[in-house]
Amino acid sequence: MSILSGKRVLAAAMLSAAFATGAAAHHGWSWAEADQIELRGAIQQISMGGPHPTLDVVTVDDGLWRVELGNPRQTERSGFVEGVAKPGDQVVALGNRSQDRNEKRLKAVRITIGEKRYDIYPERIQMN
Repeated sequence: MSILSGKRVLAAAMLSAAFATGAAAHHGWSWAEADQIELRGAIQQISMGGPHPTLDVVTVDDGLWRVELGNPRQTERSGFVEGVAKPGDQVVALGNRSQDRNEKRLKAVRITIGEKRYDIYPERIQMN
């Protein structure tokens, strides 16, 4: 193996490791509590971009929260697509909040807008 191709292999390996570490850090549920909560409020902003669509939700008692949905395809499969909700709509988000109590962030397994439910992670919905 030449020195140049060896450097390319090493660079590719390092780049792959960096992406894998970033993906592992971003994805998953380890940052969230095991128990689920219900968050009610008004949508302030909707972002449908990656890596996860989000809703900024203003609650009456606890201010502004960031609600993360599934990846864009998963969110779309639930039926939650651009145009089904708008700022000002009331939303109920069921999900797992951040273990860091200073962070107002929730990973939603289901969101409800009006009478319509969108099951983002149906296999994770805990029935109480």
